[in-house]
Amino acid sequence: MIKVNILAVGVHPDDIELSCAGTLLRHAELGYTFGLLDLTRGELGTRGTPEIRSREAFAAAEKLGAKFRENLDLPDGFVTADEATVRKIITAIRDCQPDIVLANALSDRHPDHGRSGRLVADACYYSGLLKIETKDYSGVMQEPWRPEAVYHYIQDRNRAPDFVVDITKHFSRKMEAVACFASQFNDDVASVYSKEPTTPISGRDFMEFLHAKARSLGREAGYDLAEGFNAVRYPGVGNLFDLD
Repeated sequence: MIKVNILAVGVHPDDIELSCAGTLLRHAELGYTFGLLDLTRGELGTRGTPEIRSREAFAAAEKLGAKFRENLDLPDGFVTADEATVRKIITAIRDCQPDIVLANALSDRHPDHGRSGRLVADACYYSGLLKIETKDYSGVMQEPWRPEAVYHYIQDRNRAPDFVVDITKHFSRKMEAVACFASQFNDDVASVYSKEPTTPISGRDFMEFLHAKARSLGREAGYDLAEGFNAVRYPGVGNLFDLD
């Protein structure tokens, strides 16, 4: 991995695309770089296989223009905050030295989301501790690194955002990245996946839900479409005129 401004982390492949891809695209347009980190292969998902989802994930990363996409191969459904797991995440954070980390929602319909959100936030803190020693993927000792901020993207359940990001110009590209995960979201009768079990996210109504959610999140801020985030530590602003 290489140094990036933003590291987006998802416990499942497609978490990032569904919840914060528009924000990543907006910041790329502003000149910032970003990388993607998946904690698991999503192997417990009803549809598709880990191999298919990995191919889809890399296609989505290319569509978004990510500097890298890595997977920690943690067990889907059973990610826990044991030392080995935390060290893996710390190693990834120190390797790419992000200024900002975007993580799963702090609570959500899928229990993996809340566990991952808290785990990644904890790892960001521990990553700054001098006495926790880690080595990079080539065996070189890493320097401590603590991101300046961790923000949790809003996922399935409605949560009051602490702030929202205008993604109006970037929503169509976000949805192109989401569409890369055809095994999860494509119920078209012509699709090779059309005979797989129906899930709450596999039908056209889920795509409509994503658009409606973006409209709802943007409405109060005066945006057509937005993505929402929660911050454990409230953000500050240096100039009131910086706020929309």
